[in-house]
Amino acid sequence: MGAFRVLSRKLINLSRHSLQNLPIPAKHLAHPFPTSNLSDGFKSFSHPWQYSHCRTLILESVSSEPVRLHRLSDSDSGIVEVHLDRPEAKNAISKEMLRGLCHAFESVDCDPSVNVMMIRSSVPKVFCAGADLKERKNMTASEVQSFVTSLRSAFSFLEALRIPTISVIEGAALGGGLEMALACDLRICGEDAKLSLPETGLAIIPGMYEEITRSERVFCRAGGTARLPRLVGKSIAKELIFTGRKVSGRDAISIGLVNYCVPAGGAYVKALEIAQEINQKGPLAIKMAKQAIDKGLEVGLESAMEVEEECYKELLNTVDRLEGLAAFAEKRKPRYRGE
Repeated sequence: MGAFRVLSRKLINLSRHSLQNLPIPAKHLAHPFPTSNLSDGFKSFSHPWQYSHCRTLILESVSSEPVRLHRLSDSDSGIVEVHLDRPEAKNAISKEMLRGLCHAFESVDCDPSVNVMMIRSSVPKVFCAGADLKERKNMTASEVQSFVTSLRSAFSFLEALRIPTISVIEGAALGGGLEMALACDLRICGEDAKLSLPETGLAIIPGMYEEITRSERVFCRAGGTARLPRLVGKSIAKELIFTGRKVSGRDAISIGLVNYCVPAGGAYVKALEIAQEINQKGPLAIKMAKQAIDKGLEVGLESAMEVEEECYKELLNTVDRLEGLAAFAEKRKPRYRGE
């Protein structure tokens, strides 16, 4: 399917006029009010679709796009999926793919109508094989610096998104692929999933991508040694990182690495079920709950209680809170508006 063009006489705000049910290349979704410098590291790979308004919207054939955004419809309209689609490299993270991830995360962050985000693979039997080491051999020093800066920022930005994020893991999630999943709030995998941080076998450590160019050596922190022990505990994290062994889906659920392990091929269905449950709750409450948990874990118990109180105060005068009370009293399903 070739490229086609939609012309508009008026300026179009892409974040407010969502194109539902279309798997739109993530780089074509604008972000009017960026909240961080996520894309700064990619200035050398700038793209003309970095502005919030445009007179012409071009939707290209999506078959060659490594990252796409797909918004569900009807009662699931608050759910957005990030599709990883680079089959020739098992979804290894290249410059183009990282650019797509950056744009996807920023677009979701700037769209107040999104309540849940899922990251899934369109490639059978693989989630993400990690970094594209073949591509990096040909990078210049400046390209490497931009790449590693953006990779670090992308995973941190993903972790800090205000909405719940779910990674859907079927098959291999290795190195940077697993670290991307670790940056999500929830992980759902199939029984045939293989999760591993194999970096010590290459004489480096997880989360530190060593880039050797003609003139310098650059390191990128992606958070592997920081996030894994916080999730599964220090001892288990050490064993997995020291040995680099692959963990099956069943082993992953037993050590707390994933939230659910389902029969192979069923991870998406389970993840969607969870996303649908979240999508029905008060969106502001979900955001405040995530903030209270994440910030509370960074401080002592007393300070965490203060964080919880402040988050609760943010909800006291909302329309959704009154709607929730009214729906409970009237024994009906609440109609939340995120206000």
